[in-house]
Amino acid sequence: MRKRIKMLQLSMLCSAFLATGAFAADPVGEPGREAGKPNPLKNVYFGEQHMHTQASFDAYTVGTLGTWDDAYRFGRGEEVEFKWSNKVTHKMKRRTPYDFVAITDHAQYFGVFQLMADPKNPLSQTKFGKVMGKMVSDPKSAAPAVISLIAELGAGITRPSLLTPKLRAERWQAFLDVADKYNDPGKFTAMISFEWTSQYNSANMHRNVFFKNKPPAVPYSALDSHMPEDLWTYLEANRNAGIDCFAIPHNGNLSDGWMYSPNKYLGGPMDTAYAKRQSLNEPLTEIHQTKGNSETHAWLSPNDEFAEFEVFPNLISTNTPSQIKYGFLRQALVDGMSLETKLGYNPFKFGIVSGADIHSAYSGNEEWDWQGAHGILDNTAQIRLNPAPNATGVTGATVTTAGTTAVWTTENTRAGIFEGMKSKETYGTSGTLIRLRFFGGWDYPANLDKDEKFVEKAYKSGVPMGQDLLKKPANVKAPTFAVWAMKDPESGNLDRVQIVKGWASLKTGFPQEKIYDIAWSDDRKPDAATGKLPPVGNTVDTKKATYTNNIGDTQLSVVWTDPDFDPKIKAVYYVRVLEIPTPRWSTYDSARNNLPLPKDVPATIQERAYSSPIWYTPESMIPVRKVAKN
Repeated sequence: MRKRIKMLQLSMLCSAFLATGAFAADPVGEPGREAGKPNPLKNVYFGEQHMHTQASFDAYTVGTLGTWDDAYRFGRGEEVEFKWSNKVTHKMKRRTPYDFVAITDHAQYFGVFQLMADPKNPLSQTKFGKVMGKMVSDPKSAAPAVISLIAELGAGITRPSLLTPKLRAERWQAFLDVADKYNDPGKFTAMISFEWTSQYNSANMHRNVFFKNKPPAVPYSALDSHMPEDLWTYLEANRNAGIDCFAIPHNGNLSDGWMYSPNKYLGGPMDTAYAKRQSLNEPLTEIHQTKGNSETHAWLSPNDEFAEFEVFPNLISTNTPSQIKYGFLRQALVDGMSLETKLGYNPFKFGIVSGADIHSAYSGNEEWDWQGAHGILDNTAQIRLNPAPNATGVTGATVTTAGTTAVWTTENTRAGIFEGMKSKETYGTSGTLIRLRFFGGWDYPANLDKDEKFVEKAYKSGVPMGQDLLKKPANVKAPTFAVWAMKDPESGNLDRVQIVKGWASLKTGFPQEKIYDIAWSDDRKPDAATGKLPPVGNTVDTKKATYTNNIGDTQLSVVWTDPDFDPKIKAVYYVRVLEIPTPRWSTYDSARNNLPLPKDVPATIQERAYSSPIWYTPESMIPVRKVAKN
């Protein structure tokens, strides 16, 4: 049921694997990346796919001075200055460097606002520029102008002087130059990316846009259009011009029920063309970031004891709760299969990633070193734990630390990371660097997870996360799944590995789900009456913000067969790996500063990883799509 290795063995193992930040080789025998050659059996690369610097207008207006250089340097493990509003408060450095970083500054007014603080720049001499130029030295004085600007963006009103073709091209090129400076193929990848930030009526419909190698002329912003179909047209036009690209939706939890709706955005029922375009342009979605978790909600998954995780309550910059239905990924995965049956395409056939969305030029995924996410709104422990009485939800203890994206791919290059993401062999975490493999097949042997050629054999006779199961053999009753997980050396041991299965009721079409504990630590036994696995325990001292790794396992693996498989029903499977409880960032802050624990969030957190799904479709239900003749 489980596989345990000693802590000393793990320490030696991880020391051998460390390279540019994450782990350098796969612990089941494949060649590592230290050789500098592509690995056909793939390595895992950890990184950031969603972060902001002072080049984002909203980051600049809350006092952020962190630059593109700062973001890349911090991501790759260098020490950087923590600076806000012309002040350097301290220096900071990651314990574990990342392998890649994608800076996704907002496309609207991309990189323009910081120019207003430069007296040599003509923009600083405009009426608006003189106000914005004071943001660095006196951010409060610019507050009225900032409020006015936000209202303009919500209403679709633009400032043409800040959107000239020349200015847009120059600022984009400035970013590309810095990205190229830090891009070091094989060692550290600086992705080409930006954020399209549609937020009509406060509903978060944001997407991060990624490019393989060749960049476009300029980014596409929500000031060009706030409709997803228009963003897709931009992506399709770029691909037609030889510029490979895709988009990643994020914060479905704050979309007011629009991100995973079966309807067109602000329109009628989804049709075949809409479903097809979404499936072709959006291969991935973000499951976790600083503004909350989008896996599922306790209201949608009442039987999931781990559903109530890092909940962010309100729409961005409002006191209004976001609609729950159609705002969470687990429901979307099932709804997508139903839409495929009806329309021929699954618009929600997503792989999974995570990110930061931190507006400070650093990726704060390490719980013990959280520095806030929104500039002077939460840049000290006192402010984070005691937000202003009228705070609207972007500050305070309900904000969570950054998630991390993991990509299995052949090499750490722009093309390698891009293709790995596009293929959906990815997973997202709540920040921890758990290592996770997930394969599905029809004839995996029961001891495959212990085979020294585990990965080679799993690829050969099955598929990895992010793919469809191969055709069901006539003599096989149910699919088997091979799962292997290893803990992050800097975080808690592993509590359990679960498979989450989703399907639609044949009678009602309603989403159905079941969660299976398939591997766990410490020789626990499920309750005979309920089938529930007992909690792993909790070693956290909340007063000291400490814990011990004397519970849980360092590694878990298993080959599991679905005991409830029905070959007539479409199904989707993904893995969720949970750590033992560890201190939440708010508990670290409280202990370090002798401040009371906040009452509105838990004192501990069970960090976790989510694999991309594997889908099953009965042969009789595989869509038949007509190919247009040239």
